[in-house]
Amino acid sequence: MAKTRMAVQFGMGTSIRSQDYTQAAARAIRDALWHNSLNVASAFDFPREEMLIDVEIGVQKPEAVDTSELVGIFPYGKPTFKLVPGGLDVAKADGSGVTVVANVAIVVSFDLERAHG
Repeated sequence: MAKTRMAVQFGMGTSIRSQDYTQAAARAIRDALWHNSLNVASAFDFPREEMLIDVEIGVQKPEAVDTSELVGIFPYGKPTFKLVPGGLDVAKADGSGVTVVANVAIVVSFDLERAHG
C-alpha cells in the first residue's frame, strides 16, 4: 500500500485578545476545512474514517499548541500534527501583548495500492 495525496487545503486563524496559540491553530484548521467539501472518499468508495490527514501548523510558539484539543475538529479521518515555527505575532499598539496568527496546511491522503503494468 502507498499513501496517496488526494487534496491540500490551507487556512489562517487568529487569537486577537487571548494570545492563545491553540485557539489560533483551531481557527486556521476550521478555515481550511469549512471552505471545502471533499468528495474524494465517496468518489472512490472509501470509508471517510480511512482518510489520512496530515496537519502542519505554523505559529511563532509551536510548543504552546495543544494538539489534543485539535483532534476533535475533524469530523472523520485520522489526523496527525506537525508544529513548525511560522505564522505571526503582531504587537498590539498599546503594548499589552500580541495578536497570534496561525497558518495551516492540511493534506488529505488515502493508503492505496498502485496499479502496475
